[in-house]
Amino acid sequence: MAASKPHRRRRGRIALLWILALAITVGSAAWQRLTGPTYPVGGTVRLAGEEIEIELLRTHGGDGDQPIRIHAANPAIAGEAAWRRYPTGDPWRTEPLVREGEWLRAALPHQPPAGKLEYQVRLRRDGEVAVFPERPAVTRFKGAVPKGFLLPHIFAMFFGMLLATRAGFEALDRAGDPRRHAWTAFLLIAAGGLILGPIVQKHAFDAYWTGFPLGYDLTDNKTLIAAITWTWALWRMRRGRSARVSVVAASLVTLVIFMIPHSTWGSQIDWESVE
Repeated sequence: MAASKPHRRRRGRIALLWILALAITVGSAAWQRLTGPTYPVGGTVRLAGEEIEIELLRTHGGDGDQPIRIHAANPAIAGEAAWRRYPTGDPWRTEPLVREGEWLRAALPHQPPAGKLEYQVRLRRDGEVAVFPERPAVTRFKGAVPKGFLLPHIFAMFFGMLLATRAGFEALDRAGDPRRHAWTAFLLIAAGGLILGPIVQKHAFDAYWTGFPLGYDLTDNKTLIAAITWTWALWRMRRGRSARVSVVAASLVTLVIFMIPHSTWGSQIDWESVE
């Protein structure tokens, strides 16, 4: 028997809400990634009438040095990479850009977890010099994170955000029941951010937690805020109450804090402590 019109409308409404929630989640994740301090810095420099595209990495995981790779087909182009520890007043050091075919390559020396370097490249041709970027890029080193922890962490945080958004939409509809979505969102955020998150951070930066009250890491702090907000919303839903206002508020708070660029105010080594 064909589904009734009210049933079809309800199924259509549910599908639309999932599509909207997914679009918001993907959009916020992309925004977080593209605006974060670890996203590569890219641009174009003009050298002796020739445009050269450059992209410099701002994070490096695992062992080994951080590569620098620039496509410069003209063999007359040479240059160097200048770097120093960040944030320090160390003198600048340089590494020559070595030509390999159409590419110029160099490497920044490996640093301990959470160690940062600031660096830029200086290209030369026929006595002309081009510097990129004008304000040095800052890159952070980290340890290798096993995929067995990293992938579940990413999965839990992404779908936690998705379910948090979906719960907010459900709470806006007086005929909806946001409780199941709210509980699932809380469990995913708690598992991904408060259990797997510290494990990932320990592998990457040799510290389980650098947020409140131990530090100012916004990634840790925003996860903590999200978990507290959803704990409050779930408490408000006790004894079968829908607590729509609380769920919508928790959903909005989660959306806002997870749009904060990832790794902002993240772990940073104190160079004086390692000297």
